[in-house]
Amino acid sequence: MKPKALLFGFFATALTLPAIAAAPPFETAAPVAFMKDLSSGAILYAKNPDQRIPPASMAKMMTTHLAFRLISEGELSLDKMCTVRPETWRQWHGPQAGSTMFLSPGQEVSVRNLLHGIVTVSGNDASVVLAECIAGTEPAFAARMNAEAKRLGMKNSNFGNSNGWPDEGVTYTTARDLAILAQASVEETPKLYKEFYDQASFTWGETMSGKPITQPNRNPLLGKVAGADGLKTGHTEAAGYGFTGSAVQNGRRLIMVVAGLDSSGQRIDESTKFMNWGFRAWQAQPLLAKGEKIAEAKVQLGDKNVVGLVAPRDIAVTIPAATPKSNISVKVVYDGPVKAPIKAGQHIANLVVTTGDTEPQTMPLVAAEEVGEAGFFDRIMAGFSHIIG
Repeated sequence: MKPKALLFGFFATALTLPAIAAAPPFETAAPVAFMKDLSSGAILYAKNPDQRIPPASMAKMMTTHLAFRLISEGELSLDKMCTVRPETWRQWHGPQAGSTMFLSPGQEVSVRNLLHGIVTVSGNDASVVLAECIAGTEPAFAARMNAEAKRLGMKNSNFGNSNGWPDEGVTYTTARDLAILAQASVEETPKLYKEFYDQASFTWGETMSGKPITQPNRNPLLGKVAGADGLKTGHTEAAGYGFTGSAVQNGRRLIMVVAGLDSSGQRIDESTKFMNWGFRAWQAQPLLAKGEKIAEAKVQLGDKNVVGLVAPRDIAVTIPAATPKSNISVKVVYDGPVKAPIKAGQHIANLVVTTGDTEPQTMPLVAAEEVGEAGFFDRIMAGFSHIIG
């Protein structure tokens, strides 16, 4: 079946929106940078978004996301206890092992606490212990990470370990793929995302004098950008300083990625500046209300010939702030005719909005109602019509 594209000239001329003659300018010291508005699907900024980079600890986003999925599907429990193998402790203990949760050999730790140790304090030890607890070995867990990356459409990523430790180039990703991963965590497991990602600090382990060890969250946006609630920093000598972050303001959620910066301070400055630009230089313009019908799709072998296409949620287009008035181009695209049966709310088409020189913004459209399969005689007639047609 060929994709169908319906251009709605009447809709575009009836809807007056600020023009986008040019995207709002932005400059960053980051060699790699990317920003997406999840509310509309708009790509607001892209600088070397498909360049392969070592993710460093940003790889832990996949470890966390995979654990979140397993928990949401009932395969893993937050209360499951995991044992810290002495061999794992020896490998990931001490200054040479980077960030640590301060686990102890033979210790029993819950999945919940390991996730806090990964998300909040970036514990390399916590990542490996969780990986071994879930899959038996870290290589087996890495295989599951790569399968998940494929499912998500991360086309330019590979994971060789659970924590992003340098492995001679086996582990790599791109800014675009990191944004895909961040979006999946936000949208597929929202309750777990909220529970773990915006914690200010985490306490685990004790000093030599017996005092509890409390470590702060390394997210450079927390306390600096309103609505910031995730995700993960990363740093190695080869990768430089990187960060994948998210924040939500007035219903708009942005995902940003920067990589290859020279220092922790520069990462804080560039991340804060970047996210503030995303919220201040752009705005959301309402386009469709939830349940609003925009078009119909042809149906194959159904008890109806067409099905209405509606917005599954309030849909907005992202446009620059304070620009002159003009029109936009709106079209509906789907692979059709759509084969019955079709469930109400099933994603069967996309609304593609083009605004000036920015990348097209793509939003889902769903079936307005259920469409059953055609009866026996209707199928015979449809087949006959196809033969003589």
